[in-house]
Amino acid sequence: MKKLITYGLPPLLIIVSLGIVVQLAKLRPQPEEREVTAAAMLVDTIRPESGVEFFEVPAQGTVRPRNQTQVAAEVSGRIVSLSDKFNAGGFFRAGDVLAEIDPSDYEAALLQAEADLASARARLADEQARSDQARQDWRRMHGDQREPGELVLRLPQVAGAQAAVLASEAAVMRARRNLERTRIRLPYDGMVRSRQVDLGQFVSPGTVVGVTFAIDVAEVRLPLSDQDMAFLELPRPGETAAKPVPVRLRGSVSGQRGEWQGEVVRSEGVVEETTRLNFVVVAVQDPYGLLGNEQRVPLTMGTFVHADIQGREAAGLMVLPRTALREGNSLHIVGSDDRLEIRSVEVLRSTPDRVYVYNNLSSSDRVVTTAISAPIPGMSLRVRETEPEEPMLRLLPAGEMAGPAGDE
Repeated sequence: MKKLITYGLPPLLIIVSLGIVVQLAKLRPQPEEREVTAAAMLVDTIRPESGVEFFEVPAQGTVRPRNQTQVAAEVSGRIVSLSDKFNAGGFFRAGDVLAEIDPSDYEAALLQAEADLASARARLADEQARSDQARQDWRRMHGDQREPGELVLRLPQVAGAQAAVLASEAAVMRARRNLERTRIRLPYDGMVRSRQVDLGQFVSPGTVVGVTFAIDVAEVRLPLSDQDMAFLELPRPGETAAKPVPVRLRGSVSGQRGEWQGEVVRSEGVVEETTRLNFVVVAVQDPYGLLGNEQRVPLTMGTFVHADIQGREAAGLMVLPRTALREGNSLHIVGSDDRLEIRSVEVLRSTPDRVYVYNNLSSSDRVVTTAISAPIPGMSLRVRETEPEEPMLRLLPAGEMAGPAGDE
């Protein structure tokens, strides 16, 4: 009996304990079953813009003056006067005297030339009177039956006197011009880039006294590839454009963002051999705003600018950010049930900033701009629709270049 209790009781207790545990497990309430769902990925979307009228070709270049002059002295002498405008950055009007060379010697030369001219004219009058008197004397002696010779009428002496008058008139003109050249002027409204002489300095003909440039028109030389040229309507080399090609210029001047309007004035008609690029020239009227055109930010010479050139018509295209285009010319679209759809599109033009698409897309589609590492058609998405900071699309009526609502 003692052995039965020793060896039989422990197994019995284990069996009873297991039975109790099973009964308690059956009595415990069952947990509610929930359907396992995959987490939806949060993505940003954008609506494609429609109704583009013109392509826009980007380029960049540096602002240069159309006319720049190395001002040189035309006569010799000492600088006796300098205008306050004749300093770097000084603004002057056409005809303003910027510097003056000592005119005393040239005034004396003009007086001498005028005196020589008066003497030559007096001699001519004397010779002409002698010739007329000789003709009268001949007629009294011989009548009209014979014509007097040239020596009788003193015609060589008259011709010599006339030549002397012409030479004296030329000397007066030269002396007057030299006197005028002692005052250094320019035929345009402009600004001074640098001055290279000072008061009291002696200059000779050809001595550079400064560098100036006209401010009526600034030019920007823009490089374009053959692909870019295909989307532009430019005048042929040597021809004038039938209608202006608008250009929007953007840049920073003294820490201020500026925007200016220009137009293509010519194509250089030469492909650079090393880069295989074409060049067009854009003109901006009154870049400093000193001649009547108001400029909120002056377009100073040497400024590096970004240009948007209005190109050919492109009606009916959709425009998207360049980052929305995926490999194989496809787009990630959010369907009506918030699931991913991968849609192939045809791209007519692609730039670093935007793409122009013309099929399989409408303005109501939601295009995903967020990168999806492993896109699977039908995957669930959570949508956060965003608006671009600046409109990708600018409607450009013919002859006018539109810009964004504000400065960049």
